[in-house]
Parts: sequence; C-alpha cells; structure tokens
Amino acid sequence: MEFAGTLSWTYVMGGLAREYREEQRAAVAFHWMDVAERRGMPLDPRLWKEGPIASTYPACMAVLAAAEQGAERAAAFLRTVREGLMCFRRKLDSTEALAEEGRRAGLDVARFRVDLGSNAIVERFGGDLEAVRDVPAQARTQDGAVITSGDGAERLTFPSLCFTGDDGADHWVFGLRDYERYREAAAAAGAKPLDSPAPEVLSALRRFGRMATSELAEVCELPGPRSHAELWRLAGEWRVRPVPVLTGHLWEPA
Repeated sequence: MEFAGTLSWTYVMGGLAREYREEQRAAVAFHWMDVAERRGMPLDPRLWKEGPIASTYPACMAVLAAAEQGAERAAAFLRTVREGLMCFRRKLDSTEALAEEGRRAGLDVARFRVDLGSNAIVERFGGDLEAVRDVPAQARTQDGAVITSGDGAERLTFPSLCFTGDDGADHWVFGLRDYERYREAAAAAGAKPLDSPAPEVLSALRRFGRMATSELAEVCELPGPRSHAELWRLAGEWRVRPVPVLTGHLWEPA
C-alpha cells in the first residue's frame, strides 16, 4: 500500500519441510500458538492433531504453478493456501485439495492442474530450493539469519526479503523484523513511498481481500484498541463481516 507500483514481487518457495514426522507436530502447534500471541494473527493449530500435512513441498509447487497465470493470481493463491492451512485446518498437501484452493483463488483450475503436474514446475521448485541455500555473506553476520535444515545444509531463515534496485544492488532483510526495517530496505533500493494518507478499513479490504485485525491495524494505521473498535463498529453497521478463527478473526466486506 505504501509503495504501490514502485515494487514488484517474486516469491521464492523455500520448502520449509520436506517431511513432518509425527514427533514434530506438537512442537509446530505450540510454535503457532506463540506466533498468535506475539503477532496477533488468527491461527488454528488443531490442524496438527486433526489432519496434519505430510510436507510443505506440494503447496510450494502449487504456488509456482499458480504463478503461471500471473503475479496477481500467484499472490491470491498463496494467501488462500495460507488461510486454508493456518486458519481453517485444511489438509493442503495433495493435488485435489490444492486444486480446490485454486478454485477459491480464481485460478483456471484445468490449466493449474496441468502446470502442477509438469516437469517445469518441479525444476523451478528445485531452483528455488537452491536459491535459499545460496546464503549471502551478510546473512552470517546477522543474528538468526542462517539456520540449518534437516539434512545439515545451510539455508536462509524464513522470511528473508531481498530488495534489488535498478543498479543491481541487493538490500537484504533476514528474518521476521519490524515493518520499519523493510521500509528502509525498500527505500534504499530506490522504491518511492507515496505521499498519501493511510486507507480506511473498507478500502483496504476491497484492495487486499480478507484481512486479519493486526494486518488492518498496520495498513490503516489503527493501533491497539482503535482497530478493534473500528472493525466492530463497521460490523455493527453490516459493512464488514468477522470470520472467526481459533485465536482471533479475519475480516471481509459484508
């Protein structure tokens, strides 16, 4: 919202887990609860008890397949998959389940199925896995920037963002940081922030679709109780609709 058309995005699917073993599931569920407490995001870790996914690799390849239909469709699909897994406890590790998410995201499902089953997507995902293991020197000087994957190889921590300017210079931000760090890196790469006020809640929802309370608070500059008060006011006027999730709410236009 702040930088509008001066940034374009390329998603690199890093393959968080080739396989989730049974003994790992409880630790992941507890991690989700910690994240929900720290960041205020709605999550439902009961996925890991009721229908745990076996691997993140199918979803990663599905995002790359969605990208064959354009950057906007890839972003919409990625969001739909995140919500499906983390908020609505959908077991998204099979072609059929991911195709249904593609339908929700507005993809051409027939084309998506073809792309998802192609060797080109497998090769592209392999390239992404290599990219996240190509660790730049500055990553090792920043605390928590590099972690060890299950097979002993180094990779970048997730998320990591690289802002590349027209001059080819890279400006990295490793790991989860406050928004100011991302803004500084984007500006250093030459992105120009718009000189415009923060959007109202309904404008943000129309642009981005379903959003969490903490996301709306950030984008609309409504910190703390103000975001909750404004959202429930709009809900009382039947202008937005709350979507309950175990640890919070998502919001969508009514």
